[in-house]
Amino acid sequence: MNRESSVAGRLAAESGGSGSPTLVLLHGMGTNAAVWYGLETILSSHWPGRWIAPDLRGHGRSFHRAPYAAALHAADVAGLLEQDEETIVIGHSMGGLVGMVLGSGWFGIRVRQVIALGTKVDWKAEEVSKWRERGHNGVRWFATRREVIEAYLRVSGLQGLADPDSPVAERGIAEEGGRFRLAMDPAAAKMAGGTPADRVFAAMRAPLRMIAGDADPLVTEDQMRHYDPQPIILPGLSHNAHVQAPEVVWNAVEPILRTGTAAASRG
Repeated sequence: MNRESSVAGRLAAESGGSGSPTLVLLHGMGTNAAVWYGLETILSSHWPGRWIAPDLRGHGRSFHRAPYAAALHAADVAGLLEQDEETIVIGHSMGGLVGMVLGSGWFGIRVRQVIALGTKVDWKAEEVSKWRERGHNGVRWFATRREVIEAYLRVSGLQGLADPDSPVAERGIAEEGGRFRLAMDPAAAKMAGGTPADRVFAAMRAPLRMIAGDADPLVTEDQMRHYDPQPIILPGLSHNAHVQAPEVVWNAVEPILRTGTAAASRG
């Protein structure tokens, strides 16, 4: 596995494997590429091509720079790839929306398939308002590493899924001058609900499949059917299914990756 630092506006990323197509793993709001560690372990023996998992701007070890928007995230990710590089995207939550934007074909890469895992597609006004208020709150500082890790696991929905001493938890925090904060730039929360899924879907040229746990509170089977007539439901799993049970997620997506089947091709 290779790690890249965030320099000169380039996203921090982890990558492995070689060959084509490239599998791009995109995390959700407030987390980072470490949430894919369980799936990356599986990829090392089951994926025939290259894979890359970046920390999106404002998250993890990547740079903080507003504005934050799905299209800017997509452009940042495309900057890690080669011109016309053939890719398949698996995006969780916000990462699924970014993957859908990449699937428009506007960013100089060839997206063969987009798989959106637990991606929220129906935003109520009060939900958008809550996230944007959070984006205006500024950095909250913590006195100890333990306190900030507990806060990170709580706000990211990873409490009970990731060990506080694990790399998954460690990547969600940052230390500055003996104080601790969440690694995410608070301003990144302002993009929540700002890019309507209907508009993005209409622009897509890559086929889309949607997946979610049956206990995911952010998206329902009926909502997913608007974009994928046959969404995949993972019994017993919640929003962070890829952390909760990476092998179950892999078993669900592997046939799609292997065959390239989709709910419907985009013309």
